Amino acid sequence: MTEAARGERRLELVSTVLLALATVATAWAGYQASRWHGEQAEAQMAATSARLESTRASGVANRQTQIDVAVFIQWVDAYARGETRLARFYEERFQPRFKPAFDAWIASKPLQSPAAPLTPFAMPEYRLASVEQADRLEAEATAASEEAREDIDRAENYVLCVVLFAASLFFAGISTKMRTRTAEAAILGLACMLFLGTVVWLATFPVDFAV
Repeated sequence: MTEAARGERRLELVSTVLLALATVATAWAGYQASRWHGEQAEAQMAATSARLESTRASGVANRQTQIDVAVFIQWVDAYARGETRLARFYEERFQPRFKPAFDAWIASKPLQSPAAPLTPFAMPEYRLASVEQADRLEAEATAASEEAREDIDRAENYVLCVVLFAASLFFAGISTKMRTRTAEAAILGLACMLFLGTVVWLATFPVDFAV
């Protein structure tokens, strides 16, 4: 076998191996792109669910605050008119969530101390579990939304890898159609560099498997 024939055989072998590897890599990148799109959809659903629950908890908190404010206003009105019995009636109906803040506010002597908070609602003791729940759920929704954005970026990167592998497949395929060995080697070399560069980049990506 002549040297030219051996060179041609080597180029054909490299082309065949590259076509096989690029085909497998394309399938892998496509699979990962679909997996990360699925992860993005799940994260987006989690974000939407958490945000809905946060909104519901905020609504509960608003209703609870309105009740506390209404009863407190009635107490203030009775206290201002000197109706001690009526004021005690309203005070006994303060919700457990409001009572600690009210007691702390009274202890601050609001009628005597100008530094005292204007209302019990400004006291740190006034805490609503529904508000804390709404804040926690909103934080979860924000984190899930950020995760969804990251998953989209990962999926798009894998899709770009599919395109690059397809380009390497194209160059590897047309290299066999070149009329001169020099042109064939040049096109095949371009295909190899494109493939290897994409593989190196692909190796830095996170991987997701179906369980």
